[in-house]
Amino acid sequence: MTQEKMQFQTEVARLLDIVANALYSNQEIFLRELVSNASDACDKLRYLSLTDSDLLKDDSELKIRLTVDKEAKTLTIADNGIGMNRDDLIANLGTIAKSGTLDFLKNFSKDKKDVSQIGQFGVGFYSSFMVSEKVTVNTRRAGEDRSWTWTSDGQGEYTIDEGSSDVARGTTVTLHLKEDAGEYLEENRLSSIVGRYSDHIQFPVVMKGEEEDQSLNSASALWTRSKSDISEEQYEEFYRHTANAFDSPWLTMHNTTEGVIEYTSLLYVPSQAPFDLFQPERKIGVQLFVQRVFITDECQELLPGYLRFVRGIVDSSDLPLNISRELLQDNPVLRKIRSGLTKRILGELKKKAEKDAESYLSFWAAFGAVIKEGLYEDFEQRDTLLGLTRFNSSTSDQLTSLADYVSRMKEGQNAVFYITGESLEAIKNSPHLEGFRSKGVEVLLMTDPVDDFWLGQIGEFDGKPFKSITRVAADLDEIKSETEDDKKEEKKDAPNVAAVLELFKLGLGDKIKDVRVTQRLTDSPVCLVADDGDIDIHLARILKQHKQLNESQQRILEVNPNHPIIIQLKNKLDGGTSASDLEDYTEVLYGQAIIQEGESLPDPANFTKKLNKILAAKIA
Repeated sequence: MTQEKMQFQTEVARLLDIVANALYSNQEIFLRELVSNASDACDKLRYLSLTDSDLLKDDSELKIRLTVDKEAKTLTIADNGIGMNRDDLIANLGTIAKSGTLDFLKNFSKDKKDVSQIGQFGVGFYSSFMVSEKVTVNTRRAGEDRSWTWTSDGQGEYTIDEGSSDVARGTTVTLHLKEDAGEYLEENRLSSIVGRYSDHIQFPVVMKGEEEDQSLNSASALWTRSKSDISEEQYEEFYRHTANAFDSPWLTMHNTTEGVIEYTSLLYVPSQAPFDLFQPERKIGVQLFVQRVFITDECQELLPGYLRFVRGIVDSSDLPLNISRELLQDNPVLRKIRSGLTKRILGELKKKAEKDAESYLSFWAAFGAVIKEGLYEDFEQRDTLLGLTRFNSSTSDQLTSLADYVSRMKEGQNAVFYITGESLEAIKNSPHLEGFRSKGVEVLLMTDPVDDFWLGQIGEFDGKPFKSITRVAADLDEIKSETEDDKKEEKKDAPNVAAVLELFKLGLGDKIKDVRVTQRLTDSPVCLVADDGDIDIHLARILKQHKQLNESQQRILEVNPNHPIIIQLKNKLDGGTSASDLEDYTEVLYGQAIIQEGESLPDPANFTKKLNKILAAKIA
């Protein structure tokens, strides 16, 4: 076979450009990344050998070896793991498979936050180009006879050629170091790096010496050690290894469960949300081991989807070593592990919220929208999850819990009031808030798409029903005013605007379901609300965007009887002006209410025509 020259995928070429400019905060992490990849290759082979022992027959002792050649200025990282064939090389070293990567790289700005996310692509191999002018990979996949050689200088192209027949199983990465990277030819320097970043690797990492190999790590699974023997730095490096991350964990949970079912878990909550957190194919990020043997990193049954941001490992003693992924899907042992892990994680989050409220808010900012998916999906944990939620409020810039909200409820208030919308800015400008603000009644402001769905499933909190202020039922009649001025204002009889209500009914016809007077408005003349039993306004908009709702929903038009425009319309009608002469006003006010809801006008040209007519008459 002749040598093939290929172009890197566009995303890879862009990423290589980022890496080549040394945007990683610390160049030495290239060695951590390559050792981590070698460890993964050994893990995969050990798993496959459970059902095909012949894969290990030529070399059963899995290990990772570093070799330095000072004359040639090369550093070699070799493993005797699963190895790669030609297709694997193209897929693993020429392509980034994760969706969302291209969008991320297009929007990449050269700051530390963005750099920390590069590791989430699972492309730590490319960090080798920070210190190398050329990288060569020699590899043979376990169970295959042909070997392959991959070579690149990281400038946009790579070559693949068939290798020699005597290449051992596994992968050997040879770095041809840059002139200024000579420190990575020093054995003490390499030993220090491995000790710092890769001591948790459960396969031996050795340095090839003239007489004997030097062991560089403890080669024992970190999670099997006692907590007292593990430093914070070791926990942190293991997190980075398992999560392909560069940030520090926000929360570390290391536990051993004994009894009917025995398992050890070492789990982490990241401090930053991954870029693909809300993509449909996002997988649970926890690896499954059985008796310290890696089984899979795609075990969706280990945790519910709303905890998909959690990273780490679970090691069970009660599952068979040769368990297939199909058998994992409905395994009673795994169901019990899942239940135990979920309760433990939520329990730790609750403790964190109680002990360090400020830090918890940083967690909530990153993962709160995901946690709320559990309110919709997990009936068993619903009460616990409700206690973890935090919301924006109409009366404070600080996030609030539901318990704190209830403790501040006004006299006569018997419901938890909320409003959902696209953004905080849009919600805060909603006319529906006007009456609640005037009475000092707190309203929860919700902007996550999932809010409309879980609220429809959960009727109450602490005996208090949830009520949307964009619904008819969310009235203010029973809530007592606090100031004397407000109490005097309440006693005033509102003008009788029955004629104005009829004017709207005649002018708008079947565009609206009904017209009624409201207390919820103080500054706006009208607003639209959903009738009880109808789909709430924001939810209807979401469903229409996803083509799950075709018909427009009829709404109730509420009228503020004290607004100057409404009073002027009343006076016109009382003075003998015909309803037909005032029809343009009803159309414009209705259009205004639609716009305030963030909706598109059904006939913008007609709205503009009528508005211009009113303005022209006013100016004249």
